[in-house]
Amino acid sequence: MAKILTPPQAAPIMDIAKELLPPGMELVVVDPGKPEFYDKAADAEYYLGSPRTGIGNEFFRAAPKLKLIQLTSAGYDRVDLEAARKAKVPVANNGGANSVAVAEHAVMLMLAVLKKLVYHHNNVVAGKWRPGDFASIRTYEVEGKRLGIIGLGNIGKKVARRVQGFDMDVRYFDILRLTEDQEDALGVRFALFTEILKTSDIVTLHVPLNDVTRKMISTRELAMMKKTAILINTCRGPVVDEDALHQALTAGTIAAAGLDVMVEEPPKPNHPLFSLPNVTLTPHSAGPTWDNWTKAYRNGFDNIQRIEAGRSPLWVVPELRDLVG
Repeated sequence: MAKILTPPQAAPIMDIAKELLPPGMELVVVDPGKPEFYDKAADAEYYLGSPRTGIGNEFFRAAPKLKLIQLTSAGYDRVDLEAARKAKVPVANNGGANSVAVAEHAVMLMLAVLKKLVYHHNNVVAGKWRPGDFASIRTYEVEGKRLGIIGLGNIGKKVARRVQGFDMDVRYFDILRLTEDQEDALGVRFALFTEILKTSDIVTLHVPLNDVTRKMISTRELAMMKKTAILINTCRGPVVDEDALHQALTAGTIAAAGLDVMVEEPPKPNHPLFSLPNVTLTPHSAGPTWDNWTKAYRNGFDNIQRIEAGRSPLWVVPELRDLVG
């Protein structure tokens, strides 16, 4: 019987995993923070979950039978890929299980920033009905605005599809370009990275965190953006240089930002961005919706079954695809 090591979740979520668990497989539920985690790892053939702490050499040494790290998240920056390579264990993400959720969240942040949702909510509950005037408290429409998508993977494509209903002008930058027919079908056009920054009204980030993307948005990049532009980040906090962003928002280099992720999570209570009125924040909550737990576990178990049947797993991260041929 294949043993699958998985971290505990709330009981209703674990019920989903148990309901989908294929025959001939056993879920071994253990908290990574407990000493017995490494004891249980000794017999585990698979890891299924989203690590709250890093997965590195110590774990791979403790799990000599391991065949796959199957993540329930899209991001994989908490897995030491060099340690995985050394152990010859592929790492797969969730196969887009949360891509709809994150895409919707990105669009929500765009609207929340442009419509000043948090500002108006706070005033209403404080007993202030329509304070100020419409010239000083400006809100905006998305129709006709140029959206620049940086990273056109599963999530970026879904963002592009969703904003078509708003009649936005969509440009994208990705290291993998679509064909013209594919661009037509999605309603997007390729632009260079610097073009995206210089011409977009909204820039939304959908890239993995790695050595190339860390601080890819910093002082120079923010200075290229329009003074009226807003920045949306629902991928990983360290993709944006927070000090540079704080300076840009304070100085009026860009207009506003909507962030679901931060460099340090949770952030310290006195984080400089908290005091700015032109920042809308959510607590890295874009990905996990009630709807997509089923998708994440279904994709995970499918990948495990593939390996058990002698086939290659899907959704292996690019850095380790050579491990599966």
